[in-house]
Amino acid sequence: MISPGTYNMTCYQGSTFDKTFTATNDSTPINWTGYTAKLQVRQYVNTSDTAVLTLTTGSGITAGANDGKIIISATATQTGAIPQGNYVYDLELTSGSYVVRIVQGRFTVDGQVTS
Repeated sequence: MISPGTYNMTCYQGSTFDKTFTATNDSTPINWTGYTAKLQVRQYVNTSDTAVLTLTTGSGITAGANDGKIIISATATQTGAIPQGNYVYDLELTSGSYVVRIVQGRFTVDGQVTS
């Protein structure tokens, strides 16, 4: 079982957002072949709360086969649609019925001045 890490992120509203995580098990990169990934950002830890950002494999998330890397990316349009404020997020990977949460934390959106 993998325990999720905690990482707090700041996203700049209206700017491209990129972050790379590397998951290891005893210093060995995890092979993500066959896994799908999903990241959601919400105002509260509550699945009935509407997500302000959802990224999935092939649509904002790339999971490396042998290097343990998980790359998340949101477009300037996507981040521009998120109201300034404080949110929470988590990133989960799934293979069949096996689900593992890799990372979680606060997701702060710093407001945009220039449009």
